[in-house]
Amino acid sequence: MDTRKIIPQNSRLRCKTIGFSFLYYIWLFSFLSIVGWLWEVGLTLLSSHQFVNRGFLFGPWLPIYGAGGLFLYFLFYRIKQHPVLVFFLAALVCLALEYFSSWFLEKQWGIRWWDYSGYFANLHGRICLFGGVVFGIGALLIIYKLIPWFECFYEKIPPRIRKTVGLLLLLLFVADAAYAAAMPNVGRGITT
Repeated sequence: MDTRKIIPQNSRLRCKTIGFSFLYYIWLFSFLSIVGWLWEVGLTLLSSHQFVNRGFLFGPWLPIYGAGGLFLYFLFYRIKQHPVLVFFLAALVCLALEYFSSWFLEKQWGIRWWDYSGYFANLHGRICLFGGVVFGIGALLIIYKLIPWFECFYEKIPPRIRKTVGLLLLLLFVADAAYAAAMPNVGRGITT
């Protein structure tokens, strides 16, 4: 299969090459976590017609999306010229991450934040085939569209603002995670 038809070589946004620092990855993690939260909240809003702050944290972020997005980017950066391979490998990696996250959250707090028992080809209700397909498509969007766009966006931000906002994001996230470690978000509609 000729991948140039799927992803043209010149489709990458043209940005200056900047050295990425720890602050860049804080920003990227936060961005992907917020995009994941918006996705989950949007799906819940469409399906149940109610706002539900998804996840075990209280802020507008889901760290599984941030960590998963960064992990996928680092894992598949060198093979991104093969989108079909990226799709299948990313689906497998994401399913493993989701399974482990579900298991860990349930063992830690005795609560299930999601359950796919009613879905075709599910494994212990923690993951399902449909989720793998969605993760594969999501990985393609993250690797080929969102991160290249984010790199261009990030480089336009003045360094002083990058630092201030990056540290603020880190502090807010750590405070939220510390609080949620003792008192996780288990409000109506969040857990199963």
